[in-house]
Amino acid sequence: MAFRRSGGGTNNVMKRFASFSTFLLILIFLSASTVFAQVQTRVRVIQASNAGSTIDPSLRDVHDQLGSLFSFTSYRLLKDETVSLSPNRPVAIPTHPGTALEIELIRKQKDVAEFKVKIKREKAEILNTQVRLSPGRTVVIGGPKHGEGTIILAITARF
Repeated sequence: MAFRRSGGGTNNVMKRFASFSTFLLILIFLSASTVFAQVQTRVRVIQASNAGSTIDPSLRDVHDQLGSLFSFTSYRLLKDETVSLSPNRPVAIPTHPGTALEIELIRKQKDVAEFKVKIKREKAEILNTQVRLSPGRTVVIGGPKHGEGTIILAITARF
């Protein structure tokens, strides 16, 4: 009885290795594209009112925008938070008891990032908007009433 040696064993190992390598490359590519799609986003929650005439020193970079869009005399920073956003993964930022800001990166292209911004008070949406930002730019959004004034959001994207 003669035995024939088949090269199939080595061939199967090579096929498995090639499949595993392809899978690994796809996984690395998807992980890298997620990292590259992340956008560092600074979110500032500001209380604007006509009670007094003070401007929080940390708001100097957006003071001109605030003054051109709103007619308040006082601007106070309530929260300043930087979050790393990935596409379609909303991040909630509590602003004060019962109220939260939710921000989500919808898409990022070379020179623009698009965000969905919501404010929820006791689970009810009181603000729902979308904004587009270029790298390093800030958008200022008027929000709901708060105390003697109004909430204003200043959102800056870095990518």
